[in-house]
Amino acid sequence: MKNTLSILFLLLLSASCNQNKPTRQEVITKYYQAFEEGDYQKIKALINDTLTLTSGDYVTPYTHESFYEFFKWDSIFKTSYAIVQLDEADHEVIVKVTSESVRYRFLKNNPLTCQFTISFDSGKISKIESGECPGTDWDIWQKERDSLVSWIQQKHPRLDGFIYDMTMVGAINYVKAIELYEAKP
Repeated sequence: MKNTLSILFLLLLSASCNQNKPTRQEVITKYYQAFEEGDYQKIKALINDTLTLTSGDYVTPYTHESFYEFFKWDSIFKTSYAIVQLDEADHEVIVKVTSESVRYRFLKNNPLTCQFTISFDSGKISKIESGECPGTDWDIWQKERDSLVSWIQQKHPRLDGFIYDMTMVGAINYVKAIELYEAKP
């Protein structure tokens, strides 16, 4: 009888612990909600010590500190996120996200809807791989970006390089470049 009670107690304890552990889909939902709320501390709790973002040939590894810089960069564009679809496959989750921002609006692809494959390590997000962005017109994106960069180089060279500066200052300069470009006579 004593053994039966001990086993029952361990099973209940185990079930209780498993109920408190969020699913991968819940982690992803909380991740995008934290971005939406501008709460980096919540994001930090959901990502692994190292997080890798991939987009095409670009692979960028982040620590918590360097990802915070990316977070600050993104926040300057007032980006909003909405999960459109979440599907779990093997050890990954495929998520389709629609986002809107000052930058996407300028690049004439607002909102931007993209698919991401998200991988986990020990229950935390460890890799986010960009996939297709159906409906995105990359030719217009590139044309608008190149026009802005060229005009800034000629008219406001002190802002030149904003396109490659993935810091908060770079994003501030990017927004300033957009404002100057849109206000041009």
